Amino acid sequence: MDKKFDNLEPQSVWNYFYEITRIPRPSKKEEKIIKYLIDFAKKFKLSFENDETGNVLIRKQATKGMENRKMVCLQSHMDMVCEKNTDVEFDFDKDPIQAYVDGDWMKARGTTLGADDGIGIATQLAILSSKEIEHGPIECLFTVDEETGLTGAFGLEPGFLKSDILLNLDSEDDGQIFIGCAGGMDTTIKIWYKKELVPDWALPFKISVRGLKGGHSGDDINKGRGNANKILNRLLFKAWSQYGVRLNEFTGGNLRNAIAREAEAVVLVNQTLIDKFNKLVEVFNTTVRLELKTTEPDLEVKVIPFDRPYFVIDEASQRKLINVLYACPHGVIEMSRDIPNFVETSTNLASVKTEADYFYITTSQRSSVQSSIEDIATMIASVFKLVDADIDHTDGYPGWTPNPKSEILEIARSSFRKLYDQEAKVLAVHAGLECGLIGEKFPGMDMISYGPDLRGVHSPDERIHIKSVERFWDLTLEILKNIPVK
Repeated sequence: MDKKFDNLEPQSVWNYFYEITRIPRPSKKEEKIIKYLIDFAKKFKLSFENDETGNVLIRKQATKGMENRKMVCLQSHMDMVCEKNTDVEFDFDKDPIQAYVDGDWMKARGTTLGADDGIGIATQLAILSSKEIEHGPIECLFTVDEETGLTGAFGLEPGFLKSDILLNLDSEDDGQIFIGCAGGMDTTIKIWYKKELVPDWALPFKISVRGLKGGHSGDDINKGRGNANKILNRLLFKAWSQYGVRLNEFTGGNLRNAIAREAEAVVLVNQTLIDKFNKLVEVFNTTVRLELKTTEPDLEVKVIPFDRPYFVIDEASQRKLINVLYACPHGVIEMSRDIPNFVETSTNLASVKTEADYFYITTSQRSSVQSSIEDIATMIASVFKLVDADIDHTDGYPGWTPNPKSEILEIARSSFRKLYDQEAKVLAVHAGLECGLIGEKFPGMDMISYGPDLRGVHSPDERIHIKSVERFWDLTLEILKNIPVK
């Protein structure tokens, strides 16, 4: 652990956070963190449950004099987004995150940090292990697979939670309290192709798009960031239409809930047109960097010679892929008419992968209006139906309807006001939170979501503002101290 960790406050939270960074916990592979949480409960002689889905629930009795307060559930998710820079050697299944302090921020070396939602877990553990903190009866819920399918929240059984109040510790802006979130669904596509022999006249090259910020496909979708899949495909369209370039492979993006940061394609170019092709890439790089100079200063489009593949995609399938990716919407579709500067509906062209005999494309749709989720998913499907693709939709997940008269909201606002002599902002978020599913499964539960400052989540730029963690901690303790009686 970086020596600077020793000076961070609250020390118990940072100590647990460091321990968590040493435990591999990709989505759907949470076995090690589940064992860690169960061992923790046993160590501190706390009652716990581990359901069939993998969720862990740890309960702690009230401190003396607080027994008559309403029960509170503090909730976070165990899994983390596993993204790394392409030049970094790292195995998320076994390697510990290399966290370090950089000025006012904590970061990771070339990978996601896992503060989403490792800082929530660490906060819960610090509360559970403390003998000094005042609180009523509490239970701490740690869910699995939030990032790729909300599997843990979907799997919660009736009666598993006993609480009247839920504090979701999975938001990313200090001074903001969230009381609503978007729902969403994924649309996945297969475009089948045939293989043809590489033409004798062709020389192989790899085109790469690098240096984009990426980020969360909900929180960051309105920030004008580039999508590597869209940028690469735009160049491919030019190279194909002008110089007949043939495609061998297209690989871009990774996770359904992340904006694509990197993409690359292997192409075959007529050897008599190499100079013109290279000039096209050079001009395109200048053009797109100029277009995105404010939001993507590190964007770079490069081309390098590559090993000769043994096949190219058949021309008809190549035409389908390039045209349909150009037409596929990405970004903000509709802004809210009710909440100023709030994204209501969006879609993300998340990833394009070349499989053995088809292209696999993942998109995700979000909206705070349920009917709009279905509408934008149908829009995406309609585009891909034009090229006879196979299309599937996930069942999706519900949004969380705001309750501005929430009792726990008023407690959180008054606690923030007392601590910092200012008003917290009350907002809804254009991202999926487990609150939507939990509220559906446990009707009447009073809920808020809040957290410290996180930036660059779902990308190797992920970082957490150190001072905001202390504020987040103090706010949580103040809220617990002021939970009303039953």
